Amino acid sequence: MLRDEIKVDFLALDGSPPVRWRIEGDITPYEDALSFMENEATKISNGESNELIWLVEHPPLYTAGTSANINDLVSPDRFDVYQTGRGGEYTYHGPGQRVAYVMLDLKRRKQDVRAFVSALERWIIETLADMNVKGERREDRVGVWVQRPEKARLPDGSINEEKIAAIGIRLRKWVSFHGIAINVEPDLEHFSGIVPCGVQKYGVTSLVDLGLPVTMDDLDLSLRSSFEGIFGPTEQDIKSDTS
Repeated sequence: MLRDEIKVDFLALDGSPPVRWRIEGDITPYEDALSFMENEATKISNGESNELIWLVEHPPLYTAGTSANINDLVSPDRFDVYQTGRGGEYTYHGPGQRVAYVMLDLKRRKQDVRAFVSALERWIIETLADMNVKGERREDRVGVWVQRPEKARLPDGSINEEKIAAIGIRLRKWVSFHGIAINVEPDLEHFSGIVPCGVQKYGVTSLVDLGLPVTMDDLDLSLRSSFEGIFGPTEQDIKSDTS
């Protein structure tokens, strides 16, 4: 079932500085990402740093959210598995997938978790629309989905559909971290080691799997443009340096 969109922006209060925007050029180890996010979220909460969007790629790995069911980890020895404090179940990260870590202070915006998740979904959907891909929400499933009418219908006769983007966030003192992941050109077979987000009925797709010759740079440009329409202005790119 389609879920109604909550069309609410998350613009910061007047006078707030632009959101920092940072893109890593190399593969980022997951442990480094967790440490960096924890530190940044603390500094943002304490007023020592401005908000940040951090775009990365990871080596192949699985992560478990707070609702993860161990039975959904089909191949526990295939890749490293990380327990996280984000919401959601098991998901995959790897090269060819754009992960956007979202460190925003909702005290400067709206202290409404449901509306915040809806804004993140809207960010993904508007980004995909830039590439003529219709992303959709579902009432009973988190993330963003695309219909695949060219594929065989499901056993109940409904149109096949596949997941193209995942969402999993955590809040601490109303500062968010973790974020979203959009499949550009990951190895889709790697998702077979888990039941992605606990959903067995549907598959996973990517922009390239949909027949679009999209690069990571293309996606990043669309992500930034769509972000600014929902969350507000960003600063110039920050030099990639996690030290």
